[in-house]
Amino acid sequence: MRLSLRLILFLVVGITLVTFFISRNEVSAEKRGLRGDLERRAAIFAESLAEIIEPAIERDSRGQLRRIVEQFENRQQLSGVIVYAADGRVLAESSSLESDFAQPALPLDRLKNDGQPVSEFLRIGDKPMHAYYLPLLGDNGLSGVLAIFHDASFIEAQSARIWRETVWHVIAQVLLVVFVTVLIIRWTIVLPISRTAQWMRDLRSGRMQPRPNLPKEDFLTPFSEEVVNLARSLNEARAAAEEEARLRETGESRWTPERLRASIQNKLQGSLFVVSNREPYMHLHRGKNIEASVPASGLVTALEPILRACDGTWIAHGSGDADRETVDRRGRLRVPPDRPEYTLRRVWLTKEEEQGYYYGFANEGLWPLCHIAHTRPTFRTSDWESYREVNRKFADTALEEMENAEQALLLVQDYHFALLPRMIKEARPDVRVAIFWHIPWPNPEAFGICPWQRDLLDGLLGADLVGFQTQAHCNNFLETVDAALESRIEWERFAVKRGDHVTLVRPFPISVDFRETQQDVGIGGPVPSQYDLRASLLKKLGTQSSFLGVGVDRVDYTKGLIERFRGIERFLEKWPVYKERFTFVQIGAPSRTNIPRYHDFLAEVEAEAARINARFAKGNWKPIVLLTRHHSHEEILPYYRAADFCMVTSLHDGMNLVAKEFVASREDCEGALILSQFTGATRELRDALIVNPYDTDQLAEAVRSALEMDSDERTTRMRRMRLNVRDHNVYRWAGNLIAELSEIRIDEAEHTLSARAGKYA
Repeated sequence: MRLSLRLILFLVVGITLVTFFISRNEVSAEKRGLRGDLERRAAIFAESLAEIIEPAIERDSRGQLRRIVEQFENRQQLSGVIVYAADGRVLAESSSLESDFAQPALPLDRLKNDGQPVSEFLRIGDKPMHAYYLPLLGDNGLSGVLAIFHDASFIEAQSARIWRETVWHVIAQVLLVVFVTVLIIRWTIVLPISRTAQWMRDLRSGRMQPRPNLPKEDFLTPFSEEVVNLARSLNEARAAAEEEARLRETGESRWTPERLRASIQNKLQGSLFVVSNREPYMHLHRGKNIEASVPASGLVTALEPILRACDGTWIAHGSGDADRETVDRRGRLRVPPDRPEYTLRRVWLTKEEEQGYYYGFANEGLWPLCHIAHTRPTFRTSDWESYREVNRKFADTALEEMENAEQALLLVQDYHFALLPRMIKEARPDVRVAIFWHIPWPNPEAFGICPWQRDLLDGLLGADLVGFQTQAHCNNFLETVDAALESRIEWERFAVKRGDHVTLVRPFPISVDFRETQQDVGIGGPVPSQYDLRASLLKKLGTQSSFLGVGVDRVDYTKGLIERFRGIERFLEKWPVYKERFTFVQIGAPSRTNIPRYHDFLAEVEAEAARINARFAKGNWKPIVLLTRHHSHEEILPYYRAADFCMVTSLHDGMNLVAKEFVASREDCEGALILSQFTGATRELRDALIVNPYDTDQLAEAVRSALEMDSDERTTRMRRMRLNVRDHNVYRWAGNLIAELSEIRIDEAEHTLSARAGKYA
């Protein structure tokens, strides 16, 4: 209320002052205009009258002068006329001037000296007047003066009228502005803030309500954002407390972000550093603004709670077009943007380095080498050199960040940095180093194709801990090391001893963030039913159907998209009753399209979908809807919840988190999962419909089974899979990985031997 009164007072004073200055200028301009007009009229009248008066003066005919003066006496606004002789004597004057006014002083000297008319505004008695003196020139010089007097009171009357109107205008404007301001404040600020305050009170008291419309004005945007963040934090804290209480009551032991945080704080001795190619936050130009974006990645979900718990450092490639503008001179930035809790250190790569290291060696060499998907790996010496140089650049950056850390743990992510563990250990043997290999590890014969396999293996064995998705991948790695390097394999504890250094090899199957409810309680509205979602999604896609299947993948030749489409084609051939009743939506994010194999594969996928649609489509129905653009998790989630089944047909995959994301999203325990036997996820999700993606008839039969499965069986299968994903979530993965690394003992002998090799080699 006080704010409104102060604002109204400021508005009244401001409007009054502004209007006063504007009106004063307007009055001055009006006065100047009226005076100028009066002077012009006086001059014209005097010039015309002079032509008549001059002959009379020359004849010294005072009677004629008197008659002339009286003749023009009653003109509008003309107060009178006086005719003076050259010496200033009055020769004739209007009777009104004789009776009503005292004659003003005649400016005779000015008229004689200048010989020009004189115009003056003066007061005669109490009346404003205008006097115009015109010198009358004869053969011998000044023969007389003609004085014209006009009543100028109308000018002051006009000015007074303007001031009166101004006062009324000010009053009207003030009342209108105050009224509008009060309405604006009430509707756009007071009411939304009041609703927000009530919403916050409800949240604080445990009554969950949908989020109100928060103020959208620019100056209130920070307030709105902080309110949402505070509400989210409050809900998360309450949900965590309730979950912890429930787990204690039931005696369950489930990993949550809070449990992970507590575990890290208890077990982690020293500072934690993470190295990955992909950064957790990237900054992009959006018009004139810079926005922070979170790349779609399970890695961020898994590692952020760890780094937040210990105020760690994440080292990654700065790939956003505005990344350089948001860091300090050392390439550092505190993240997350809304609640900074750890440091992001960005590494800058040239286009040539990125092309050789990432697109070349990592994704045209190692990726097809490790995935048995019948795409020949390409190895170039220039790509290998770039890979080695970039690994060295990241290693130097990590060593710089760890320079002041007496005890440090380094967690390296994926196949992009196979050489980095050895580089770190040679410089800092006291650092505990782990690397997690997210993709499969092939058998020794397949990996032997790589010309630099010994260098890669030696680099990996610089780590104290090497993690894979499955035990089979661990076995393949140990067999590859046994075949390629001089070392001792300790099969009983799955370790490699090379020289005086021991590397443990362990399976850590990665997972997703499983919550009892996938929506932000109290922040979003109620979740629509499966059937409402399906109708809404299909309407947006311009089609309609009774049954819906979904696939979510990068457009990658390892994901089995062509095989999947052919399985759907075979399904419609064998069971034509589903024509015009079944639609499969494939969300396919384009990936690495500057690599020819990926660019060509995207065209193949589009052509195959078009061929099958051309064969079966009818009216506005088509069997396959292919969406080839990047979708956020929020955009994908409705498809998961609306689908009768999700299809994962990877030809080879380390884990495949899409399968687990689909299971985690199905709170209704509905829907079926069709899962390739060549994914790591099959080891855990045994209740999925396991298929060989190369067997087209088996794929078709799996689609039919998913659509026609008994409701009780479908619910039972989904419930068991959800329990597995819930108990083996991403926080458990992170906790186990960090716990294993923290417990590794760095032998003094190894430390001394490595130190002799030269620090920071």
